[in-house]
Parts: sequence; C-alpha cells; structure tokens
Amino acid sequence: MTAASPLILAAPHPAALAAARQAAERGGNAVDAALAAAVVLTVVYPHQCSLGGDLIALVHSPDGTVRAVLSAGAAAHDVDVDTLRAADPRMPAQGPLTVTVPGAVAGWAELAETHGTPGTLAATLRNAAALAEEGATVSAGLARAMREQSARIAADPGLSALLAGPGGAPLDEGDPLPQPRLAAVLRALADDPSSFYRGAVAEALADGLRRAGSPLTASDLAAHRAESVEALALDVSGTRWWTAPPPSQGASLLAVLEAAAAAATLPEPRRTGLLAARCQDASAARDRLLGDPRGTEVDLDGLLRPAPLAGAQPPKPPFRPAGDTVAVTAVDSSGLAVSLIQSVYQTFGSGICEPDTGIVLHNRGSAFSLLPGHPALIGPGLRPPHTLCPVLGRSADLLLAAGCQGGRAQPQILAQTVPDLMDPAADPSAVLDRPRWVVGARDIGHATQTLLAEPGSVPAATPGFPSDVPVVAAPGRTDLAGHTQVVRLAADGRLDGASDPRADGATLFHGPPHGGAAADLAGFWEGNPR
Repeated sequence: MTAASPLILAAPHPAALAAARQAAERGGNAVDAALAAAVVLTVVYPHQCSLGGDLIALVHSPDGTVRAVLSAGAAAHDVDVDTLRAADPRMPAQGPLTVTVPGAVAGWAELAETHGTPGTLAATLRNAAALAEEGATVSAGLARAMREQSARIAADPGLSALLAGPGGAPLDEGDPLPQPRLAAVLRALADDPSSFYRGAVAEALADGLRRAGSPLTASDLAAHRAESVEALALDVSGTRWWTAPPPSQGASLLAVLEAAAAAATLPEPRRTGLLAARCQDASAARDRLLGDPRGTEVDLDGLLRPAPLAGAQPPKPPFRPAGDTVAVTAVDSSGLAVSLIQSVYQTFGSGICEPDTGIVLHNRGSAFSLLPGHPALIGPGLRPPHTLCPVLGRSADLLLAAGCQGGRAQPQILAQTVPDLMDPAADPSAVLDRPRWVVGARDIGHATQTLLAEPGSVPAATPGFPSDVPVVAAPGRTDLAGHTQVVRLAADGRLDGASDPRADGATLFHGPPHGGAAADLAGFWEGNPR
C-alpha cells in the first residue's frame, strides 16, 4: 500500500472525522485513521467512551486474514465475591465495585503495532492532547447526557469538575470543554502507551481507584494485555461473516445473521416475526451461556445455535444500560479494514471520573453475574460478558466493516442492516435510514419483553406479533435502534459507506476520485465462498 491509497471512514462525531483526515494526510492507512478517530472520541464523548473503557476490534488484512483484538479488562485480583453477594443478589449497576481494568489504551497500542504506520499513534495522541488542552466543545449528545445524568454528575467530584463551567454552572451545548489533566495523560501516552498500565499514569489511576473504593490495584493494571485472536467465522448465503469470540457477544450476532438469511425469502409479517423470535432466542442463550473462556468452558455451539425459548421468559438484565458505545469503521483500497468499538458501557460508566487524571471509568463489571455456577460469575482476573460486537463481511464482490451502538441489541440491529449492505448496488445511507425495531425488556425501558418499533418497521396489519410479545410504537427514530457505522470496498475498487442518521456523525473519504484502483481479486477474495 502507498501513502496515497484511498480510504473511507465512518464515525459518530465531526472531531473524529477531522482527526482521521489528519492521520490520512500524514500517509496513514485505514487502521491509523480509525485509531485517530477513536482517540479523539475519548476527549469529546466522555459520556460514551474514555481511556477508562474497553475496546474490541476486528481487522481484515490485505491478504484476506481476519483477527480480533480483545482488550476487555478483568476484575480485580482481590475482588470479594462473598461480600458482593451479601450486599445484593445482583451486581451493582454503577460505582467503584463495577470498575474493571480499562482495556482501550492497550487495544490502541496493539492495533497500531500490528496494523498501523510507525509514529502515527503517537502523533494522534498528541493531537488529542492539544484538543483536550484547548477545550473541545460540548456536543448536543453530551449536553443531553449531562441533563439526563445530572444527579450522578453532582454526586461525583471528578465528574462535577469535568462538566461544570465557571461558578459551577453545568456546561451546555457549544460550551468549551477543557480537560488539562486528561491532556497531560494523553501526552504521557504519546511518549509511552504502556505507562497507562505500568508507569506513572498507572500509579495515579490506581491511587484514585483506591480512594474511590475500588479493589483494583496497580498490579491489576500491570497484568492487562490486549489479545489478538482468531475471529469467529460463519458462511451464510455467499458471505463470510466474522465477529469477535467470547467474552464478546459476537456468536449471538452470527446466530441472528443466519436467521436473517433463513427469513429473507419469507413474506411479511412472517419474515420479521421469525427474525424477532430468533433474536429473543439468541439473547436468552447469551444471558445463560456467555462468559470468559479464561474461567469457564463457554458453550459456543449453544450461542451459535440457540435453542428456541418455546414460551419461556428470557432472563432480564438487572438494569437498563444507556449511552453505551461508539463504533468507528474504516477500509482502504488495499483491503485493510477495521471495525473498532469502544465504550464506558452506561452513560458516564461507573459514574466516577478519577480527578487527578480526568479519566472517566467504565462500569463493565456490572455485567458479571453473582449466581453460583453461572458462566459469567465474577472472579479474580476474569472478564465480564461484553456487548461490544464489531462485524466484518466479505463476498465475491464486496468487503464490509460495520459496528453499532445498541448494547445488548447490537446483534438485532446489525442483522437488520448488514445483510442488505452486502449487495454492492445497495445505497448504504438508504439502508441505515430504514426504520428498525429491537426486542428487549429493561434494556429498552420496559418491564417485560417488548418489541419496540420505529414507525414503518413492523407491518401495520400485525400489531401483536410475535404473539407473546407486545409491539410498542416509538414516536420516531430512537437511539435504542442503534447508531450504525458502515464502510465498504467493492471488487472494482469503489469505496462507500454511511453513518447512521440517528447519530451526529458522517463519513470521510480521503483519496483520488472514484476510489482508485481495483483490489487484487486473485489474492484478496481467494477462497471466499461464492
């Protein structure tokens, strides 16, 4: 690949697009551009992602191989399961006991070292530090999150300091968002990313966690390593799909992609009814079976081939996750593609911003179980089940990278979008603009299993399907239907993509018009099912 290789990127914030453009103009590839966007998002979107969150990514190399980068952090070595269980039969939703080791920075370093251009990550971190120092502005989404989470912000000194203006008044849309302490951390990471886990940044973060009441220590941070592992793969109707393995819910996505293919030829309302039912089955299987392979034997076949619920009620999540995730996708004309997802889980994560570093800490540990014998039972050094669910698809004609916000509903959202996007003639913007539905309970704000439907997503003549699940009409587009980011490389070299209209993002194209030369079909799509 040359420095002039065209690329396209989709991201949910203008500052992320600007950072990606800078990386591309420096000669960076698709991974460099995606990392630039991801780093800047931790400055401008502290309610959704942070240095204190996790990262899961998929990378398609120009030779056609696919790897998953898992940088999901573990529970503390000194976690006291009996004390947690004595306090409540379920994990707390927020607070210091929900903080696991943050994996995002190690994930960036792994992606940069394995697939990036030397020096680009350091330049990206310095640029992000300048943005944090000078003060990004408060976006509409951040302002909305601040209003909705005002009580949580007021309860934490670090969040209050981060999000209050002169005189302590809450910041509003368009206000400057200076973060000098975060800027100092980003500059330190530009010099040495490992200092987040084994250095001065790690020591400061561990001290702050201890003061907040977390059992995480400097030793826990030092033990973290990002993993580059084989991705899960499944061939469906001429497309090979890849997702991340456990503890990601990627297997559940493959299950519903297979169901979507099986339902594709059915007439409505049977098509939507079958897919909705299989989404329920996959969600229930995930809640029963998903855990960390480090601590348990995960029933992968049960996740990939979920048993029908047959009238049984699926498990209910203990709380409603909100805010969730940011996805960045990029592909260049060499065939290098990445779907990168990072998050603090709920809005503002644990509700803790470590004041000396300005880092918002995630609450990913709230996804652990306290039930004895459950695959997701919390334990020393174990990772919780993860909603982060990037996806790549490749056919004889197209390479696609996609990801979305949507928490536990990510497989459902992607199953309604990415199969149609594998048609080279499909307009990505039009596909993402279509109305969608999601099935859930507490996770979408309902007491019992409910199908929440954007207007036009469910056939009007069948208001009660599936028969045991009520349909509730949303007044319009809803964030619960996800924010999807998608990019594509066609066999003729054409690059295109789209950013979900439910979000505030866009796509960035960098390179000569028309996407440059065609990809090398002899090697790039070799062995792919046709």
